[in-house]
Amino acid sequence: MIMVLTFLLTMSILVTVHEYGHYQVAKWCGVRILKFSIGFGKPLWTKPFGKDKTEFVIAAIPLGGYVKMLDEREVAAESTLESPSATYSEAELTRAFNRQPVAKRIAIVLAGPVANLLLAIGLYWLLFMMGIVGMKPILGKVIEHSPAAVANFTHGETIRKINGKEVTSWQEVSWILLNESLKNNSVEIEAINSSHEALTHQLDLSNIDQESAAKDILTTSGLTIDKPDIPAKIGEVTKNGIADLAGLKSNDLVLTVNKTKVSVWEDFVQEVRHNPNKTLEIEVLRNSNVLNIAIKPEPFTENGKTFGRIGVAFKMDEAEQDKFFGTTFYSAPVALVKATEKTWDISVFTLKMLGKMLTGQTSLKGVSGPLTIASYAGQSAQMGLNVFIGFLALISISIGVLNLLPIPVLDGGHLMYYIVEIFTGKPTSDFALNIGQRIGFFLLGCMMILAFYNDINRLITG
Repeated sequence: MIMVLTFLLTMSILVTVHEYGHYQVAKWCGVRILKFSIGFGKPLWTKPFGKDKTEFVIAAIPLGGYVKMLDEREVAAESTLESPSATYSEAELTRAFNRQPVAKRIAIVLAGPVANLLLAIGLYWLLFMMGIVGMKPILGKVIEHSPAAVANFTHGETIRKINGKEVTSWQEVSWILLNESLKNNSVEIEAINSSHEALTHQLDLSNIDQESAAKDILTTSGLTIDKPDIPAKIGEVTKNGIADLAGLKSNDLVLTVNKTKVSVWEDFVQEVRHNPNKTLEIEVLRNSNVLNIAIKPEPFTENGKTFGRIGVAFKMDEAEQDKFFGTTFYSAPVALVKATEKTWDISVFTLKMLGKMLTGQTSLKGVSGPLTIASYAGQSAQMGLNVFIGFLALISISIGVLNLLPIPVLDGGHLMYYIVEIFTGKPTSDFALNIGQRIGFFLLGCMMILAFYNDINRLITG
């Protein structure tokens, strides 16, 4: 239910913002708007607004939307009369989309993708001001015979800069390494060791597999996260969750699971994850008393595999948290700059990955459809507001960038027609538009089939 609701919320927000971009700029350009629809298919709600009686619609299928503007070509096609002027007066037809100067038509077409990119900037701006929580980039065990081992990284080092860019968390390290791997064969990494000595490493990225890197650039390059040995002490307990109903409480210290000693939190997590729908006998210490609690982890699917969970989080001392976790806050102006840079970097990265897919350098498995988006929407919502906002920003960028691709029927395809019109001095012919539309629908159909195939394949095989 959470997955379905968050998916509907995600698509509703992103589609509304995209179509509102087209709608608002069209209004500024004086174009008459006939319909503003969120979703396709059967209308669930319809209401006219404004002096133009624009019809606002919420339709049954929430996978897109559209803004229908007055256009002489569509009027002529729909009219049973010889002339479209029999339906609209000449004064009204001056507000038709097709009669607008090419500069206005370009602005209207660009407005949708730009609105999505502006939404992403706004969301990242909010996140940067709220504070970015992350694990400090302290190295764990370096994987043998990996690029990191060759570069002489050692356990306990803290990464400070990558190619001159400061980093404060593993999230930033992962993103910069992944981005740099598409354009550089190696990166310079500045770090300090446990003795606070400054070190410089040259990490070779030339031989890493891009598909593996896209999934986990850290492991692919040989870097691991230094994870603290957290005591198996219960922190937060989800109300009415499996653990709550079984009797587990905050501050309970887990001693054994099925008589197997539990030393750290990770041991407890693995026992729960690997035993979905199986009753576990848990021994806990509570207020100097040892209690035995039976609990059956509920199953959930992750990457096509079934695991167990009970609805608890670990408890870590504040001093231990400060050692491994940090929160970085930014002022409004700095946050806006960083949000703009992040949106730009992800947009460029998306285009580069698409290019590598088309040239066969990267697998087409990276193409995702609505099932994957729905899954990630649900997961991100359960992980907290900050994570969901970040997910929303990422998908908004994807929609903005993909709509700018020069594929007929997408915004980028229309933009391509108008650029041709600037150079030729005349609009694209109806014949060319018709052929382009067929090609566009064919390409989109192929992309959707591939996306659904990848989605289903992930569900089945992980």
